[in-house]
Amino acid sequence: MAQTLATAFLNGEFQPTQDVRISPLDRGFLFGDAVYEVVPVHGGQPLLIDAHVARLGRSLEALRIDNPYTETQWRTLVADMIARNGNGDLAVYIQVSRGADAGRDHTFPVDVPPTVFSMATVLAQTDYTNGVSAITLPDNRWGRCDIKATALLANVLARQTAWEAGAADAILLWNGAVTEGSVSSVLIVENGELARRPHGNEVLPGTTTDFVVDVARENGIVCHEGVITEARLRAADEIWLAGATKGIAPVVKLDGEPVGSGAPGPVWLQVMPQFERKLHD
Repeated sequence: MAQTLATAFLNGEFQPTQDVRISPLDRGFLFGDAVYEVVPVHGGQPLLIDAHVARLGRSLEALRIDNPYTETQWRTLVADMIARNGNGDLAVYIQVSRGADAGRDHTFPVDVPPTVFSMATVLAQTDYTNGVSAITLPDNRWGRCDIKATALLANVLARQTAWEAGAADAILLWNGAVTEGSVSSVLIVENGELARRPHGNEVLPGTTTDFVVDVARENGIVCHEGVITEARLRAADEIWLAGATKGIAPVVKLDGEPVGSGAPGPVWLQVMPQFERKLHD
């Protein structure tokens, strides 16, 4: 579990994280009627901040929650959270709910301001020298996974199953094809070329994954988008898990069977140093 840092933000006020209190009538608490973003920070500099702010805006629009801040104000909030929590390697979490109504009603409340909460955690440095393992599970999430909503129970159960199996993540399968991991995006390597599922309602448009693809292309690696069947997944030369707080994790074992040679593959070994370099540019 990542260490939570000292200063949080709630509805316009910075305060000690341990002192933050949110109403039990908040719709984020009652219904999961909220969205979130996680902005990775390296050396005090937020990574892909514009993409994260834009995705937050799209998620709010999709749930018809009024965006309480401008893009500039969101960037300022992230910068303030970084400065107040040490300017190091950390992750800034932002959550916006529809707000706290006078009671519990499935219909939207009127004239209730959104609840805005932010906290920061230490960004763990993970050694992927030996790779990670993953399992596969059926994807039983709702049909709008492109919205970064806080209603993550299916993801939580899948991630717990993976943890109990000693795996880094669960790769989810729907109608015989890969969607994404419970807490990551999935890419595969076939014959030296990278492939991923295109954006759509069934997957979260990954800001880090887009960045990974850009880095790979800059290094001469061909990248494709398309349906990744379960058969392609199991036959892949390499499997990668990508995410804002994990970077690129090479999967060396899937459901107990080796992936490729059973060690991080040559394309990952080529892309990973360039990915790390661009993080700190």
